[in-house]
Amino acid sequence: MDIQTVEQARAAFHRRHASKYYSGPLHLATTVGISLLVASLSAMMLEKVTPLEWVTIPLTFLYANLSEYLGHRGPMHNKTRFLSEVFKRHSIEHHSFFTHEAATFDSSRDYKAVLFPPILLAFFLGCFAIPVGAILYVLVSPNVCFLFVLTAILYFLNYELLHFVYHMDPQSMPARLPFMGRLRRHHINHHNKSLMTRYNFNITYPIFDRILGTIYDGQD
Repeated sequence: MDIQTVEQARAAFHRRHASKYYSGPLHLATTVGISLLVASLSAMMLEKVTPLEWVTIPLTFLYANLSEYLGHRGPMHNKTRFLSEVFKRHSIEHHSFFTHEAATFDSSRDYKAVLFPPILLAFFLGCFAIPVGAILYVLVSPNVCFLFVLTAILYFLNYELLHFVYHMDPQSMPARLPFMGRLRRHHINHHNKSLMTRYNFNITYPIFDRILGTIYDGQD
């Protein structure tokens, strides 16, 4: 896709999804603020965590990484009857907005094409983190419940911030962090339309891309 087509895709996206009142910095601050508030409240509820209960953190991390992989490889890149809007927003709009040749923000209005809407954060909390946490509260222990919610919301925030940095200017300070270059290349390779349905479905850390053989590092 040439630059002109990318510009057209970005203009069309802004017309459909970013009103004149949209503020990219406010969107980012809302995501960070709500996530940190939920994480802080969860941490405050912990009491005398046992060594076995701490295992909740790595287990939740791996579960979140697998969920990220399956969600991205599944409905985000394969149109289904009930999640067709997810497919459209990601495979069509996001991958037209950002290509491997035009992968960076032009302005803060472009944040809308990367960050989840705040309503989806509420959906994530209300339909995933809190119900599962409640089950763990009853069946296992309160500490496991709050460790699960704490880890899940911080993973969500980690996802949002990493994805955000991938689409920043590669010469910016966050994009030049020692570990960021490899992660960014992993994601930008995914934005190559010839690769996007086959490789690099993890957006944070390519754990399950590696395990399931869908990693592409730019070498034949």
